[in-house]
Amino acid sequence: MSLFFELSIVISIAVSVAIVMRLLKQPLIISHIITGLIVGPFVLNFLHSYEIFNFFSELGIAILLFTVGLNLSPLVIKQFGKVSLVAALGQVTFTAVVGYLICLALGLAPLAATYVAIALSFSSTIIVLKLISDKNELESLYAKISIGFLLVQDVIALVLLFSIPLLSSPNSSTLAISLMFLKGLALGLLVWLVARYVLKPLNNFLAHSQELLFLFSLSWGFIIAAIFKLAGFSLETGALVAGVALATLPSRHEISARLVSMRDFFIVVFFIMLGAQMVLTGIWAIIPLALVLSLFVLIGNPLIMMIIMGLFGYRKKISLKTGLTVAQISEFSLILAALGFRLGHISATIVSLVTLVGLVTIFCSSYMILKADAIYAWLEPYLGIFERKKKDKAIVVRHRYPIVLFGCNRIGYDFVETFSQSAKKFLVVDYDPETVKKLSSAGIQTEYGDASDINFLESLELNKLELVVSTVPNLEANILITETIRRRNHKTTIMAVAHNIGDALELYDLGVDYVILPHFLGGRYAIDMLLKLGVKRQKFMHLKNKHLSYLQNKLLLGHEHPVLNRDRIY
Repeated sequence: MSLFFELSIVISIAVSVAIVMRLLKQPLIISHIITGLIVGPFVLNFLHSYEIFNFFSELGIAILLFTVGLNLSPLVIKQFGKVSLVAALGQVTFTAVVGYLICLALGLAPLAATYVAIALSFSSTIIVLKLISDKNELESLYAKISIGFLLVQDVIALVLLFSIPLLSSPNSSTLAISLMFLKGLALGLLVWLVARYVLKPLNNFLAHSQELLFLFSLSWGFIIAAIFKLAGFSLETGALVAGVALATLPSRHEISARLVSMRDFFIVVFFIMLGAQMVLTGIWAIIPLALVLSLFVLIGNPLIMMIIMGLFGYRKKISLKTGLTVAQISEFSLILAALGFRLGHISATIVSLVTLVGLVTIFCSSYMILKADAIYAWLEPYLGIFERKKKDKAIVVRHRYPIVLFGCNRIGYDFVETFSQSAKKFLVVDYDPETVKKLSSAGIQTEYGDASDINFLESLELNKLELVVSTVPNLEANILITETIRRRNHKTTIMAVAHNIGDALELYDLGVDYVILPHFLGGRYAIDMLLKLGVKRQKFMHLKNKHLSYLQNKLLLGHEHPVLNRDRIY
């Protein structure tokens, strides 16, 4: 049977299974592993070109790490924040230590227990981003924090993928490891210097042709990966370094976008091979272990995250929704298990165990994230222990504030500046402790509160309100604000944010006086400027300079919209 025919059948089966998973609203990573089980030796036994398919899967991991590196620019890392860093380190440490003890109690050998425990520590950035994006909540507070600590987790996982092969070398004496470390630093520095002083000046030339840019980025990644391989490192390490070196190029987003389809195809092959190589002989023996470890990930990870978030002063709803995002293991967990098997550290049975935990946790956590609000409504009476009570102090002298602003995000900050120039007093309500602290230190009256908390809303002096502005990017919260106010006061002017026309129409029906649609508002404003200034370029210069000053100030405040390129499910 020809390789082409074999690949065609495998991809056809993969598509069929993916359609079923899509109808079930499950991440496609599950379908690819199931496809591997189907084409593997325990069902159809259709896969015979193992060497070629293994090469494809290694290529997929290398391209994945290359694209990950493209998104690890210093500007992105700077946005993690203290809470993301502490949350990531705390959760990874807790899960690894407790997971290791559980694995030992379940009878696993120490080395196997170490691999499994570390694999349980990482959550999937790709899956979480996709699910949050599907809910249109990428701009919410819990999403920003989640993205931050998931990226920190990715960095930790990548460091491990780099270090394990190095420490596993037969010549891994202290001197040899030190020399390899210095060699790696020297190679990394050389790659960075070439990217900084040779490739960056060539960026405009390369970017003029999308075909040339794609060909260049591919050759750059392959060459650097090959150099690192010759130097004794793994291909994955070289691919990651190659990506990080290009992370500051203006065209990095175009490069990443061009590689998406190629990356997706080869990483699909990786997960298919992972499923095909699962050891099903004695599968019943590892199912109890997989269920215990899955329950630990599904319950233990959210609990530790809620504890950490509570210590930072976040409310229980934010803590719960953030905690639910870590209730699954990552694609890096599966890559780590495959690496351990390739190095001879763990058996195929342990790889199957990690894969089975991945299937269960990804399947369950997808529904947990999508139904987070319903889960919160059910658990809300019992979540008070995760909230710092001192944050619940009563709001004082609210009647003095005829204007209330809910949420001080990018849009909210502009309202704060405008209200500050007004003679009327105003109150800002936000559920981010860091935002509350910054605004309070600037002399702005701020209260720590949750706009989706009915008790909090009803405690406001609603009869005294003249204007309410909500920049909270959540339809349910804006509906609750509107309904609560309208029951007590029909004279208050209400403005709210929506991100699609359907939500805007629903808010208008409920009594909102003006709905801010950021994506449409920008176009309308540009048209008004064009009608006002005409087509003469010189008339736009003053406007341009004013806008540049405004944008530079926004960057200083950290208000740049994040660019999320990893929004696909493999």
